Amino acid sequence: MPVRRLDPILIDRIAAGEVVERPASAIKELVENAVDAGARRIAVRIESAGRALIRVSDDGSGMDAADLALAIERHATSKLPDGDLLDIATLGFRGEALPSIGSVARLDIVSRTAGSPSAHAVTVDAGVATPVRPASRSPGTTVEVRDLFGATPARLKFLKGDRAEATAVTDALRRLAMANPAVHLSLEGTPTVGFDYLACAEDDEGRLTRIAQIVGDDFIDNALPLRATRESPDGEGVELSGFIGLPTFHRGTRDGQYLFVNGRPVRDKLLTSALYAGYMDHVPRDRFPVVALYLRCGPRAVDVNVHPAKAEVRFRDSTLVRGLVVSAIRDALSGALHRASTTGGTRTIDALASRSFGTARPGPGGPAGGWHPRRSVGAPADPRGYGAPRGFDESPQASFETEPSAPPSAPARAAEPDVAVSDEDAPLGAARAQFHETYILAQTRDGVVIVDQHAAHERLVYERMKRARAEGGIGRQMMLIPTVVDLPPDDAATLLDEVDALAQLGLCIEAFGRGAVAVTEVPSALGNGDTTRLVRDLAEVIRSQDGGAGTVPLERRLDRYLATMACHHSVRAGRRLQPDEMNALLREMERTPGSGQCNHGRPTYVELKLADVERLFGRR
Repeated sequence: MPVRRLDPILIDRIAAGEVVERPASAIKELVENAVDAGARRIAVRIESAGRALIRVSDDGSGMDAADLALAIERHATSKLPDGDLLDIATLGFRGEALPSIGSVARLDIVSRTAGSPSAHAVTVDAGVATPVRPASRSPGTTVEVRDLFGATPARLKFLKGDRAEATAVTDALRRLAMANPAVHLSLEGTPTVGFDYLACAEDDEGRLTRIAQIVGDDFIDNALPLRATRESPDGEGVELSGFIGLPTFHRGTRDGQYLFVNGRPVRDKLLTSALYAGYMDHVPRDRFPVVALYLRCGPRAVDVNVHPAKAEVRFRDSTLVRGLVVSAIRDALSGALHRASTTGGTRTIDALASRSFGTARPGPGGPAGGWHPRRSVGAPADPRGYGAPRGFDESPQASFETEPSAPPSAPARAAEPDVAVSDEDAPLGAARAQFHETYILAQTRDGVVIVDQHAAHERLVYERMKRARAEGGIGRQMMLIPTVVDLPPDDAATLLDEVDALAQLGLCIEAFGRGAVAVTEVPSALGNGDTTRLVRDLAEVIRSQDGGAGTVPLERRLDRYLATMACHHSVRAGRRLQPDEMNALLREMERTPGSGQCNHGRPTYVELKLADVERLFGRR
C-alpha cells in the first residue's frame, strides 16, 4: 500500500482527538486562552452540556485582524515568543486548540483590541475557514463553538449524558477559578450546575475566600495555611503555598483535592502520592483530605507538554518536589497540635436534632393528623406509642451516668469542684465527668468537649513512641519467660520476615517451630500488655499491607507497627479515670501534634459550643 499525505482537515481532526476529548476539555482550552490574554472577567455559557453551544466571553487584550487569521491555523501561537518549548510562562503550549476545535465543530471568533476602532470576526466550519470580516464588540474576545463533534458524529457516541458532561465542565472551570482568584468567572446555561464567582484579592486571604466559594465555607474554619520553599542544587527555587484541611476534615472522594503547578490545574501522580505521604497515619485509608496546593517553580524545572490535555507534568527534580510537599504538610499538621474539624460538633447537633419527637401534640387516640414522630429505620418502637429511639425513652440516670456501677458510698466520677478555674480557659477545658466509662466530658468557657478516652490516649502513646524512636530508640525490656504465640504458618513466616523492623521498635521475636514465634523482648511501655494479642494483630497488619511488606517503605511500615502497638497500650474504653487523670489527658492532648484524631483517622473529641446546645433546647 503506497504512502500518502493525509488531508489537512483530517490531520486537524486527529489532533482534535488528542486535545478535545469532551466539551469540558474544549472549554478548558478556551478559558486558559482568556486567562493568558489578561482577562479579569470571563463568562461561560453552555447548552446541552456543551454539545450544542459553548460560548466564552472575556475582557482580555483581544486580537487584531492579522492575529485572528493566524490563530485558526495549525501550529500558530502567541505563547512561544522565542520558540523555546522549555520556557513556557503561560497556560500553553500545545498550539492546537482553536484549529482542532474548528475541525470538528463550527467555530466563531469575534475579537477586538483596546486600541482598535472596531472588532473582527472569523468562522471555521468543519475545518473550512472564512475570510476575516469586520464586526462589533467591546474590547476582548468571544468564542462560540456550535454543534461540537458535528463533523465527526462517531465521537458523540463516546460522550456521557448531559448531567455527567455538565459536571465535568463545572469541575474544570472550578479548578481554573481556584488557580485565578482575581478573575471573575461565571458559568450558566444548565439547570443543574452553574456559578458566579466574584473576583477576590490576590493575597492569601483572597485565595482562601475563592477556595471557600468552591469547596464550602466550612473549609475556612478547618484550613491550615502552608508555605515552604526549597532550592535545587543549581540554585533554582521551588515554592509551595496554599491551604490544607485538618485531618478530620475529609471526604469520601478525591474531588476536594486541588493541585496547581505554575497556575495550571494538574492531576499529577507524584504530587498526589506526596500528599498522601504527608497525611499518612492522620486520615483513614478510605478517606481523602481536602487541600488546595500551589507549586511555583521556574519554567525549565517542569515539562508541561507530557500530556495532551496538560493534566500531568514532569519535574526535572521530582525528589526535591516530593520532599517539599511531604515535609510542608507534616509541618503544618504538627503545628495544628490537637485541633480537630469544627464539623464534628455540627454532625453531633444534627444527629441529636434528628431524634427529636416534633412540636405538635398527639391526640387522645395517638398522633394527631399531620404529626408524625421521627424514628430510625429498624429502631424498636416505644411501647408508649411515641416512636422514641432507644436511649431517649430511658431515665436521665440510665442514659447518662457518671458512675453507673459504683456503690452509693463511692465518690462520683465527676471532677472535683476546686478544679483550677484556668483549666476552663484551656482549649479542651476542665474535666467534669466520665460517662459510660468511655468518654470524658469537659467544660470550656463557651461550650463543652466530649473526648473518647481510648482514641485520645492511643494517639498520645503513638506520638510518644515515634519521638522515642527518632531520638535514639524505643526502650525495651527482656521477658523473664519468653511468650510463645501460635500462628498460622503463613502468618508466622510473614512476621519473621519483619524481624529487623520490629526490633527497631523494641519487639524481638524468633522462630519457635512451625507456625509459632517466641517473643523475647517487648517495648518498655508495653510490658504489661497482652503480648499474644499484639503479635497476632501485627501479623494481620503486615499481611494486609499493599503489595506486601517488601514494597512498602520502611518508615511507613514502622509507623504502622507503632500504631498497632500504641493501640494495645492505650487506656481502654470501660476503665474508670480519676479527675486528675482526665485533666492530665486533656493537657497532654493540647501539647501533642495530631491528637485531634486517633491512629485510624477518627476524631478523638467533639466540641459543642454553648450556642449550639442552646439551639438544641430551643433557647435560640
